[in-house]
Amino acid sequence: MSLPTDRTEYLFSYGTLGLEPVQIATFGRKLDGAPDRLPGHRLALLEIRDAAVVRTSGMTHHPMLVPTGQPRDLVDGTVFAITPEELRHADAYEVADYRRERITLASGLSAWVYVDARPAAGTA
Repeated sequence: MSLPTDRTEYLFSYGTLGLEPVQIATFGRKLDGAPDRLPGHRLALLEIRDAAVVRTSGMTHHPMLVPTGQPRDLVDGTVFAITPEELRHADAYEVADYRRERITLASGLSAWVYVDARPAAGTA
């Protein structure tokens, strides 16, 4: 992955932000990324009810990270170098069920990732 000097934020995508049509619609360009992994998590599917996001991704269900705490559980994805402005565009794309959190990837790189923002089952 080439990292231009003006790209200061890292974003780990395990889902639709890795799709070229979503990148073009969200960032106005195709992102250059490198494969990486997030340990201690697995994926589940989340139904997306935002019609604009469904149109952009072409999918009614998007992956959602589920923490397991087990180092052997790994989620494969791609880490992208983006600008702070592009990170705000990613925030605008993600539905309210996701929130942005900083994590450490298997490579040791610190990156932003979108995680489940919904209250835990049984709490509110």
